[in-house]
Amino acid sequence: MTPKQIDRFCSTLPAATRTVQWEGVIVFKVGGKMFCLIAPEDHSVGRISFKSAPQHYDALSRSPGFRPAPYLARAKWVSVDDPKVLTVAEMKAYLERAHAVIAAALPKKKRAELGL
Repeated sequence: MTPKQIDRFCSTLPAATRTVQWEGVIVFKVGGKMFCLIAPEDHSVGRISFKSAPQHYDALSRSPGFRPAPYLARAKWVSVDDPKVLTVAEMKAYLERAHAVIAAALPKKKRAELGL
């Protein structure tokens, strides 16, 4: 997927919001909590970064095409410098999982307010 396709896809996830922060980084949030970052090509964070399920972080961060996300690895985030190394279905699955992990960690009341 291209960064534009990822942007469009993340916008379709339930209760997702889009902002631009940190020198042009597109940030997707659910309930005010980040789940995906799309950085400009010259940014140091990695092209696409997203939250990993904690139990999958170690294996995923060592997989080909992935690396621990700068500044966010301690929170179990991974980066993909070239999103084209993944199929469309794989990228969508990772982004849906990132969204689900963050949404599940929200307080019950907040999830209810967001219809999650």
